[in-house]
Amino acid sequence: MPNPTPDPIPVKAGGNGTSLVRNWITSIGLIVSVGGMFSFLLLMVMDLLSENSNPYLGILTYMIAPGFIVGGLVLGVVGILVRRHQALKRTGTLPPFRIDFSLPQNRKAFGAFLICSALFLLLSAVGSYHTYHFTESVKFCGEACHSVMKPELVTYRQGSHARVLCAECHIGKGAGWFVKSKLSGTYQVYAVAFNKYPRPVPTPIKNLRPAQETCEQCHWPQKFVGNLERTFNYYLTDETNTQFTVRMLMKVGGADPTHGPVGGIHYHMNVANKIEYYASDDARQKIPWIRVTSPKGEITEYRAPKFTNEVDTAKIRRMDCMDCHNRPAHRYKTPNSAVNLAMTLGNIDPAIPWVKSNAVYTLTRTYTNETVALQSIESYLTAKYPAEVRVKKVIEQVQKIYQSNFFPEMKASWSSYPDNIGHKDWAGCFRCHDGNHKAADGKKSVTASDCDACHTILAQGNGADLLQLTPKSQKFKHPGDEVEGGCNDCHTGGL
Repeated sequence: MPNPTPDPIPVKAGGNGTSLVRNWITSIGLIVSVGGMFSFLLLMVMDLLSENSNPYLGILTYMIAPGFIVGGLVLGVVGILVRRHQALKRTGTLPPFRIDFSLPQNRKAFGAFLICSALFLLLSAVGSYHTYHFTESVKFCGEACHSVMKPELVTYRQGSHARVLCAECHIGKGAGWFVKSKLSGTYQVYAVAFNKYPRPVPTPIKNLRPAQETCEQCHWPQKFVGNLERTFNYYLTDETNTQFTVRMLMKVGGADPTHGPVGGIHYHMNVANKIEYYASDDARQKIPWIRVTSPKGEITEYRAPKFTNEVDTAKIRRMDCMDCHNRPAHRYKTPNSAVNLAMTLGNIDPAIPWVKSNAVYTLTRTYTNETVALQSIESYLTAKYPAEVRVKKVIEQVQKIYQSNFFPEMKASWSSYPDNIGHKDWAGCFRCHDGNHKAADGKKSVTASDCDACHTILAQGNGADLLQLTPKSQKFKHPGDEVEGGCNDCHTGGL
């Protein structure tokens, strides 16, 4: 006897008995999602098994493939909505959507749905985790944008922070700064894609996170350092490449009175003293106004000559690590210092006549690209020393210096980025300690002539002179003619 009760409606709904999911748009979306899922799994296995991670493989795995998965799902939903709209337009109603678990096909379909959902959520979690870590990696930051980040990556790898991730300094901890960095990165992707980025890439001075939230996660401000011995080897640009060495104690000192006497270079730290300044330029190289607040609350203001302006309080900056250590991970060696180091290490033989001046000269010339630079360096030095067997090694070393510190395509080199540590090639310390900043009572800040405030010269010169160590600081003897003023008035990094 036939059953008068109609069969339950299966897992589908649509006008005129047709399923909403059975349409071309949803089918295409499903194919795209499945293809994206397959690609994601394959690429992830390749990435995990690869000995050397590739930034482009990471981009495909954790950014492009998931984008296809999500895009396919969105396309599928769009197809369902379009089909639903068409069904309503034809009949004005939709049959009720219900699942009858008494039907085997419904149970199987629901089980498959649960398994696929669990698998999708698991893969999404794994993909999101890897995506997050991949976008924080040095590979992604330094190599994903080809030549744009090449100068920063090369100088980073040869610096003292080469084992610190880019994100730990440029972003730091916390969701807020992470979101800011990703929003900034969105514009950077656009700038690279449409060739809108500046050359050289500017230093992120204004939007860099405070040093207390990044540098001080590893460096201990309260630690008392004391004096550190340093030896600086120079070679003059004369025929014999005369060596001139300065051996000194750097009075790093400290700023926490509970750990040692306050003084030295780290007097400027934000532990016991508060030092604020106003810079009249974006690069913070021109500082006409300084305010010092002692631990006792005594306030002293110093002004440069002719600076009588009212200081905009919104532009006053409290001094921190980055005002001196402004190139902690991306230092470009000057031609002078790079050649000095190579000669000290024996990679360039100081016995070759005029080799210092010739090497520096060829490094300071302007080249259109790296290939032209390397060829020109070889041609110039070969012509200078046609019968010198040692010139081959000189050429190799000078070319290596160029590749490590000069990037003509990005217009990046030492001359593009002021380095505020010291005062030889850039104003650095002399931005404030130039002898011109005065307080209202006529008191001057520590000046360029007060060498003993920051370092003690133990020995200087060459040969037997370097054996004459003196516990009391020696007066600096400039090789050649005596000069006045700051070092950077003459020295530019290429002289």
